[in-house]
Amino acid sequence: MTSFAVGSLVRARGREWVVLPESEPELLVLRPLGGTEDEITGIYVGKGADGKPFEAVQSATFALPDPARDLGNHLSSGLLRDAVRLGFRSAAGPFRSLARIAVEPRPYQLVPLLMALKLDPVRLLIADDVGVGKTVEACLIARELLDRGEVQRMAVLCPPHLAEQWQKALREQFHLDAALVLSGTVARLERDCAGGQSVFERHHVTVVSTDYIKQERRRHEFLRTAPELVLVDEAHTCADGGGKGAAQQRHALLQELVKDPTRHLLLITATPHSGKPETFRSLLALLDPGFAALPEDLGGEVNRKHREALARHLVQRRRGDILAYQGAATRFPRRVTAEEHYGLRPDYRRFFDRVLSYCRETVRDTSVDRRRQRVRWWSALALLRSIASSPAAAAATLRNRSGAADAESDRDVDEAGRRAVLDLDDESAEGIDVVPGAGEDEDEGSAERRRLRDLAREAEQLAGKGDAKLERATELIAGLVAEGSLPIVFCRFIPTVDYVAEALRKKLPKDVTVEAVTGVLPAEERENRVTELEKHPKRVLVCTDCLSEGINLQHLFDTVFHYDLSWNPTRHEQREGRVDRYGQDRETVRALTFYGKDNPVDGIVLEVLLRKHKSIRDQLGVAVPVPMDTEVVEEVLKEGLLMRDARAGAQLSLDFPRPKHMAFDVQWNAAVEREKKSRAVFAQHQIQKAIDEEIARELDEVQRAIGGEADVERFTLAALRGLGAVVSGKHPYEVDVRECRAAARDAMGEEKGFRAAFRGHASEGTLLLTRTHPVVEGLAAHVLETALDPALEGIARRAGVVRTRAVQKRTALLLARLRFHILGRDRHDHERRLLAEDLALAAFTGSPESPAWLPLDAAEPLLEAEPHANVPADAARVQIERVLAGFDALRPRLAEIAKARGKALLDAHRRVRKVAKGGDRTLGIEAHDAVDVLGVFVYLPADIAGAL
Repeated sequence: MTSFAVGSLVRARGREWVVLPESEPELLVLRPLGGTEDEITGIYVGKGADGKPFEAVQSATFALPDPARDLGNHLSSGLLRDAVRLGFRSAAGPFRSLARIAVEPRPYQLVPLLMALKLDPVRLLIADDVGVGKTVEACLIARELLDRGEVQRMAVLCPPHLAEQWQKALREQFHLDAALVLSGTVARLERDCAGGQSVFERHHVTVVSTDYIKQERRRHEFLRTAPELVLVDEAHTCADGGGKGAAQQRHALLQELVKDPTRHLLLITATPHSGKPETFRSLLALLDPGFAALPEDLGGEVNRKHREALARHLVQRRRGDILAYQGAATRFPRRVTAEEHYGLRPDYRRFFDRVLSYCRETVRDTSVDRRRQRVRWWSALALLRSIASSPAAAAATLRNRSGAADAESDRDVDEAGRRAVLDLDDESAEGIDVVPGAGEDEDEGSAERRRLRDLAREAEQLAGKGDAKLERATELIAGLVAEGSLPIVFCRFIPTVDYVAEALRKKLPKDVTVEAVTGVLPAEERENRVTELEKHPKRVLVCTDCLSEGINLQHLFDTVFHYDLSWNPTRHEQREGRVDRYGQDRETVRALTFYGKDNPVDGIVLEVLLRKHKSIRDQLGVAVPVPMDTEVVEEVLKEGLLMRDARAGAQLSLDFPRPKHMAFDVQWNAAVEREKKSRAVFAQHQIQKAIDEEIARELDEVQRAIGGEADVERFTLAALRGLGAVVSGKHPYEVDVRECRAAARDAMGEEKGFRAAFRGHASEGTLLLTRTHPVVEGLAAHVLETALDPALEGIARRAGVVRTRAVQKRTALLLARLRFHILGRDRHDHERRLLAEDLALAAFTGSPESPAWLPLDAAEPLLEAEPHANVPADAARVQIERVLAGFDALRPRLAEIAKARGKALLDAHRRVRKVAKGGDRTLGIEAHDAVDVLGVFVYLPADIAGAL
């Protein structure tokens, strides 16, 4: 039985194919020579019942162009070149993933990838600022490890409400089809598994709810069959804060995962610590157990080794670090912040006083045990939060029993209360928008329950016209909409969202669409409601913090209105990060903090937390999380509100005792100093310098080989017009393909037309065309296939003659496709062979027998040469025949180019590894013997004499 080398050409089923690395002795895995990855086919070549090969496969050679059939016009060379390189999916450079993704990474987003290439296993914490593009950075690493054959399976662990967004990003930007492993999907996934097979063995790429998989009965199955690569989004929720709650369970799961010394782990978060060093170190210890014992202060020469060790595993950059990185300007919007206030009306103020009096009575009562005291404390805080939010939230809280009342111990009560009230950093925003309840008595007939019901009825009567907060907010939001802003209104509780959304629908003009999204809705329904808003030019989204994390809303909105103040400034930062991020079309985004000037709850939160947070952010250019020592925060609230004399409370002023406030300031200031030092240590200046000096060249080379955004746009528009499509407008373009041939329409998957953009965000109904988009991929395959098959009519041909002022002598240009084997070994020391493809241009003057070769960089500009005069077809054929007649004399030069390119590729791999200072599993790169000559083009000088 004949064996075929990887990368060799074979003929079967009436066409030529390329043999792929997945082939086995009796099963060839083949890709059509001019086709796409969707057309990859397996052909069984083992013996049939008659002893003969089951299907005939023969070696093939790539024929030279036929001047009688392959002559084209001056556009042929450029179209053919672009069709070939845009069709490459196995980039020959050290970054194999870049040919397979639908996003063009910014240069700064390659830094984590380079850091990953030096680690084995990859253990990395990506902690860049909100809105910088951490998802792209992490997915680049994942795609690269998959494409290099270093891993076969991966899983993303994330909060459940972010799962579908991750699935969409993996599919649309990185062409990875992920199965969603959620509580509502796992039963269906398990039905598809064979006996004894795990979901994670059946599906090689998964997106998993962290809260689902951390459960005891699910955790063991995951640990048994977990993939080699695990990404953890919102990793700060997996830090060990010393408690017993969900965060500790998540941390325990990750601790078990990293016990496998070969497992790769990527931790992704914009807030890696809550201001508490020990919590931060618990995350770092997942990267390397030795980091658990790092000193709190890493400054000084004595800690240089600690800093260098940690810097290999952590990247943490501000926007200012990357705005003009490597000369590539990255545009982020400018955030403008403002405060707006309202004043309580007399009726609401009296209601507030009565509720505050009730809260003070309950928390000061020392006749009950400590557990009940803690229940009352948290109930009081929850009630104060809800009445500061809205009458609707207040009424719902007053009618509900406190969720902490069922806790068995005072410690459990505190755990439940803090989760419900304090907006902690180590918890996902999922589920925190439910009203918490007040009171501990289960007996609906008790005096306490009757008192709370009376207060609830009073709250309901204050809704609408009695609510100055709502009236002022609707005025401000109406003004924003009238100015052309697209606001998101963030509220703390579900009843407040419904209440505010209903008021806005009545207040705003009929052409403004108002949508409400809360945690009650399934994640898919939330996404659908948000996406639907894109159809409406004037829109307002009212939501809870279920949309404050991880969701990208910069394409739909440009303003954040904090209807309710969070008791954790990090949550404000997360809210504003939904619109203030890379990809925002507006130059300026706005954030409005809305508070009650005589509301004591808002007063304390604004003064103690939010204004200080803003001051620090303005000073450092980055947010510093509140040091959530919850006892200090509780004491500040306690001193400033609940334990003050009732007569002082009547003034609703902010002159509360200062000791705890001062202690809180000391903690936060210390966190600011730690953050300054941390940012200086981990901004990756050293490796960025190395990139500037070495790796930028490799990135440019890969983009030269596979094409970038500008190449995609140029080729697509030229191909569409050449095929007969009508293209009008610009950014976006309107494309009508009805006049194109049926084969071209089939290749694009479009029958009538479409709207197309090539960069930025594509609005509803617009296709964002990247090099891997089906339309571009189909066009490139169609143009190449019709060029290679002379029986088909196409717009690109393999030969052409152009008379131009771009040359002084007759110049021949050869367009060649090179194939390489990248030889390496995986982590189990098994041989790994990968196929790589590249495109080479070679030009010479003189005859083929005595060529004067031009420098390689002089060949590229010929593709852009403008024709000066027509060349008769007979004369053109003669010119091509002269080159082909002596082509055997040119083959040694093409072999030299292939060999030199192979050496350059190997050097590039090793250069990257040298910069990254890691082990290199690449053993070598072999150029395939046969070079495919795709095109032969001759350029004649405008001066007739020069052509002789």
